[in-house]
Amino acid sequence: MAKEIIIIGAGFAGLLAALSAARLRDEKGVSPADLKITVVAPQSALVIRPRLYERDPASMAAPLGELFAATDISFHAGRVEKIDADNGRIAVTNSNGQTDTLSYDRLIVASGSHGYQPPIPGLSDFGHSVTDRDGAIALDRHLGNLAARPDSPARGTVVVGGGGFTGIEVATEMPGRLREILGEDVPVRVIIVEQAPCVGRDMGDEPRPYIEARLNELGIETIVGTCIAALDEGGVILDNGERIETETVIWSAGMRASPLTAQLPAERDNLGRILVAPDLRVPGAPHVFATGDTAKAATDDQGNFSLMSCQHARRLGSFAGHNAAADLLGEAVLPYDQPSYVVCLDLGPDAAIFTRGWSPRAVELTGVEAKKVKTEINTLWIYPPAAEREAAFQNAFEARTVDF
Repeated sequence: MAKEIIIIGAGFAGLLAALSAARLRDEKGVSPADLKITVVAPQSALVIRPRLYERDPASMAAPLGELFAATDISFHAGRVEKIDADNGRIAVTNSNGQTDTLSYDRLIVASGSHGYQPPIPGLSDFGHSVTDRDGAIALDRHLGNLAARPDSPARGTVVVGGGGFTGIEVATEMPGRLREILGEDVPVRVIIVEQAPCVGRDMGDEPRPYIEARLNELGIETIVGTCIAALDEGGVILDNGERIETETVIWSAGMRASPLTAQLPAERDNLGRILVAPDLRVPGAPHVFATGDTAKAATDDQGNFSLMSCQHARRLGSFAGHNAAADLLGEAVLPYDQPSYVVCLDLGPDAAIFTRGWSPRAVELTGVEAKKVKTEINTLWIYPPAAEREAAFQNAFEARTVDF
């Protein structure tokens, strides 16, 4: 009797899960008719989420139709509303509002994450984000419209809420963007507001001085030890009482896992991620695997866990896809591991920083050389493989076996 693996999500984890499952199916000589692999997502495209802080975010999506056809992966357009793990079914609503019920033998939850917006007055009305493509496109449109607005200090001021990885990357992009839009002679001001005592706290002691020096070089201000308390049409108020006049606020402080994780019988962390077993199976739901941003998985035996990043999502996805297929084909499942961890942080038009390790993070490259690596990551490494069967399967294998 034919079996089916359903994968929720076409992001980095979902794509690699599908390719990895299809690779094992092919390796074992199993017909696609006997083991069907279906990706369920609103669109058959990979959003290049790590690049949404860049110019032209509307272009940051790679079509997957030809790749799926080359690898015998089916696609079902829609958004999953309900997971019935007890009966092996999901409910999927399409763009017309119609709901289909799909049955599975193994399910891979790779539905990703979304930007977290705390209940700050005015944030939902006046804040922007780069954590999803629609939000990034709206911000891009807003920035382009600034040139038509009356000249004022607020027009040339951008406040970035959050000084983590995303906040730093979007902030270092802004001076050049504003000058392109408003003109080289118009004063611009970019301010990072961070609740922690320093910007880039998670980067550690060795990388931080370079990051801080680069922010100073670009003229980016930092206000630390405080946070945004309220927004209105003309600016923000900090919790220390200070007001900053601005027409552009970009919120970058935090992510949360897909709310679908709450429908599964498993423990979750404070980000909503499921604490998965070593093979990425969901405890309490033996036919369900969680991967990518929906999973908290041990990367090694040193106490480190996966992060919400495409670096971890790709490898997590490859393990999850392999294991779901192996489980159905009577093959051994594999414990996920990812011992290497690197960060390549963009720092504007001509600089970046590349670090290796968890703690402490060792700086390996800075400046132009690191920027070359960042450009290669953003324009080559994280894109889908060519729509060619063997190349795609090799990509899935390397995602599971090759470390940085």
